[in-house]
Amino acid sequence: MKNMLMIAASAVALMVPAAASAQAVPAAVIAVVDLDKVTTDCTACKTASAALRSKATALQNQAKSLSTPLETEGKSIQAAIDALKGAEPDAALKARVQAFETKRQSAAATYQKGQEQLQRDQQYIQKQIGDKLGPIYSAVMQKRGANVLLEVGSTLATAQSVDVTADVTAALNVALPSIATTAPAAPAQQQPQGR
Repeated sequence: MKNMLMIAASAVALMVPAAASAQAVPAAVIAVVDLDKVTTDCTACKTASAALRSKATALQNQAKSLSTPLETEGKSIQAAIDALKGAEPDAALKARVQAFETKRQSAAATYQKGQEQLQRDQQYIQKQIGDKLGPIYSAVMQKRGANVLLEVGSTLATAQSVDVTADVTAALNVALPSIATTAPAAPAQQQPQGR
């Protein structure tokens, strides 16, 4: 038993120098940034946001201009069908229904395509901002002596002295003077090759 204690004590003694030689982690120097404020206040972001709102409004107006005549025509067709009181519609009414359905599908496809483009545009804007922010974070952290940068929304409370939002916004204004607001065309889907 005494030998086992001696062996255990020797093993612990051998491990202590190894643990002591491990490099200590430096103390955390934390900075915070309000990303919502950065992306709201940066000059190019404001311009891009206004352009995106304008596109969204144009899409809504287009949807309304497409749907209003369709609603009127749909009510007219429904009135004609109701007047038949269950009787089979004639060829002319069937043709009207078919033409109406084609117009409705076309309008829905046009609106869907517009929505998809708007989403691609928004993602493209966010990507441009995100691509510039990574290097800015590093530069601001180095300038302010921080080794950790947190989004202000993930903190419970912070002192104003650790907030680097203004620094990040100023650097983003320099690094990103303008933002392209129209995403490149989506890649065409390739048709499967036959054998």
